[in-house]
Amino acid sequence: MSGAPPVVRKLSALPAYLISPQDTVRLVELAGPNHGSDTSVFLEIWEPGGAQPINSHDDSAEIFIVLAGQAEAHSDQHVVDLTPGDVLVLQPGSEHRIINTSETERLYTITVMANDGGFAKLVTDGTPAELTAEDIGTLVRRPVVP
Repeated sequence: MSGAPPVVRKLSALPAYLISPQDTVRLVELAGPNHGSDTSVFLEIWEPGGAQPINSHDDSAEIFIVLAGQAEAHSDQHVVDLTPGDVLVLQPGSEHRIINTSETERLYTITVMANDGGFAKLVTDGTPAELTAEDIGTLVRRPVVP
């Protein structure tokens, strides 16, 4: 037994970040090293037509659970389409990116980095961005009171 109390965070109180100011993908750290976990978990939000740059994580699998929207995932030489309910597992070391293929709707995923490897810090050292009631509503299916 660790004796440590459980960590409860309210999504409505969490900030979103852009890794770089020109990015089209916002990330909200739900859990990670600052909360006692070697695994990091994010709500990730792609703007319509948005994509992250090609990236790779040598020591971590990355898992995406698609909540809403549609996308195309590129991993090394492979390309797959994603829709709500899909679970994408990218292997450590794969060069990958996800592109929101909608020109009108956001893409939402829960993203799990099996071994954080400094990723949460990269995110939270980024540019603060707005988290909207619509974004929160993707996870919380009840009215959100600001």
